[in-house]
Amino acid sequence: MERNGFVTGGTWCVDYNMTLPHWPREETATRILSGSRQGGGSGCNFAVDMRRLAPEIPVSTIALCGDDSDGALLRAIAQEHGIDARFHVDPAVQTHRTMAFTARDNGRRTHLFQAESSDHLTPDHFDFRDSRAFMLHLGLPGTHALMDTPWRGDANGWVSVLRKARDAGLRTNLEVMTIERDALQALVLPCLRHLDYLVVNDYEIGALTGIETLPDGATLVPAVLRAARRALELGAMSLVVVHFPQGAVAVTRDGTVASQPSALVPKSAVAGTNGAGDAFAAGFFCGLHRGRDLGECLTYAHSSAAASLRSVDTYGAMEPIEACLTLAQGYGWREPLQVEDSV
Repeated sequence: MERNGFVTGGTWCVDYNMTLPHWPREETATRILSGSRQGGGSGCNFAVDMRRLAPEIPVSTIALCGDDSDGALLRAIAQEHGIDARFHVDPAVQTHRTMAFTARDNGRRTHLFQAESSDHLTPDHFDFRDSRAFMLHLGLPGTHALMDTPWRGDANGWVSVLRKARDAGLRTNLEVMTIERDALQALVLPCLRHLDYLVVNDYEIGALTGIETLPDGATLVPAVLRAARRALELGAMSLVVVHFPQGAVAVTRDGTVASQPSALVPKSAVAGTNGAGDAFAAGFFCGLHRGRDLGECLTYAHSSAAASLRSVDTYGAMEPIEACLTLAQGYGWREPLQVEDSV
């Protein structure tokens, strides 16, 4: 059976996006400069990004929401973007919502969330038997109470869903959330044997493998590469990609390494970083789906992330990949990465 497109699963939430002049200290107050209500979460962001980047690529999704206005908004977003949405609607729960704050002075984000519907998601909500998708994009461990716990003999529900997907012939990728190291290891390490791909950031790959990748808060690129290789040893992935502010590296099981510096996005163009990681992943897999080589896939990924930075929400600035590539080319690129150790 010829496979085409993607299915996303897991976190669909409503982001209440708020821009602040700066993040306030405790026992103080600050004004909200602007606000909006939009879809968020890895399942939503990847799906919408992919549809905007490459409308020829079909995308479906599996999620749980409440029978409330937030759930209606998520279903409308999926319909608007031509996503084949298989929402389980539970009137007994409230749709997952996130208060997504962005500080205007530095572009940093802070998320406070009420998981609600996400806490009630289980592997039983997932059925891939009639799916013709190329890959499942699943996330986010650490956000779903039942999925984060053991499930019918598996270490957690994420393992169960990944196993289902691979048994149905789909390839798999897991979106990871930046959480405390021990929790990340407990949730994600059991999943590695059921993954074909892993796309994470510099902190996440270091936390997962126990390799220090951010000494003194600065990314050590050779350590990132060592951690990516260690992750390959721990799992079944054919490919690991790690992104960080300066760029990204990709390493395959056969030893191929590719790297690409990130775009020189001017500070004046950055509205916020919310959703940039999802945009990076969508851009990378857009290139992979189109049969591009690893270097081109990383260029796709950085270009998508650069476009995403122009909006305070997760996907409002996303455009067709050709426009994103033109945008990044106009910004220019950082200096080439020093990937391997010099000694």
